[in-house]
Amino acid sequence: MTAFDFEAWALFVAVAEQGSLAGAARAQGLSVPTVSRAIARLEARLGASLFHRSSRRLSLSAMGADALPEAQALVAAAGQMEERLAEASAAPAGRIKLAAPLDFGRTYLAPLLPAFLARYPGVSVDLHLDDARIDIIASGHDLVLRIGQLADSSLIARRLCTVRRLPVASPAYLERFGRPAHPADLARHQCLIYSNTTPPDVWRFTSSDGQDVSATVGGALLANNGGALGPAALAGLGIALQPEFLCWEDVATGRLEVLLPGWQSPPLALTLITPPSPLRPARVRLLMDFLAEGLASPPWETAGRDRPAPPAGPEAATAG
Repeated sequence: MTAFDFEAWALFVAVAEQGSLAGAARAQGLSVPTVSRAIARLEARLGASLFHRSSRRLSLSAMGADALPEAQALVAAAGQMEERLAEASAAPAGRIKLAAPLDFGRTYLAPLLPAFLARYPGVSVDLHLDDARIDIIASGHDLVLRIGQLADSSLIARRLCTVRRLPVASPAYLERFGRPAHPADLARHQCLIYSNTTPPDVWRFTSSDGQDVSATVGGALLANNGGALGPAALAGLGIALQPEFLCWEDVATGRLEVLLPGWQSPPLALTLITPPSPLRPARVRLLMDFLAEGLASPPWETAGRDRPAPPAGPEAATAG
């Protein structure tokens, strides 16, 4: 058998996708006779027609329809291989459109970027910080750092670490109103509510023995940014359910106290999200690896390993 005719199969895919010899010729920058000869070569090798032809239209034959998916996969794989090899032989370059939540991005992501940009001077980063959930496909982002649950299973995700959510309050608030002993007690406390959850006023907890409890909470402040709740918690205005990266330093210094020992709110996942296509530019893969390494041992997690359990306090049995 003669050598595999990749060019002819690539032109077969082009004709099938364009719907005509002329369309394929334009798309490939070739003449119509060149495309026609390639299809004729394939049909001669196979001993059967790949297309039904008439004076007005061209359509796939049964054999052509059967061959098309594999031929498309073959051409796509060859294109990916060529791009990968081309990238491997050249320094990464181009812009990366990156999005992240506001407070996390400003405090933990942005400080990592200078070292990345210094390492790859041909790469630029367009950083978008926003707590709103971003549609990565519609927005055209290359990479999104997301904190929470991944709803769209068609997206490609790389989990970096887990973020605990901690119920915290200031010593001044606890001295005035007492410490909740059970999640149900939160309904009688002033709570500071993050609105970008559904529903925002229901806080869920699981005990160490597997008991699940939901508490409906209320309070004077509702905000769509977790960082905006911190000053109110420090001022003694209520209890906040905060991701650990926002409150760990205040907990470590005693400005805030972690409540409800023995209970845990469902943790959040810190995840890098990319569009569904498996083909990513080298610059995006390099940034993903860089961020995964930089966030492998985040400071709040390292500090939390040696943190003693919060004291129960004299008002442990007081609901407030």
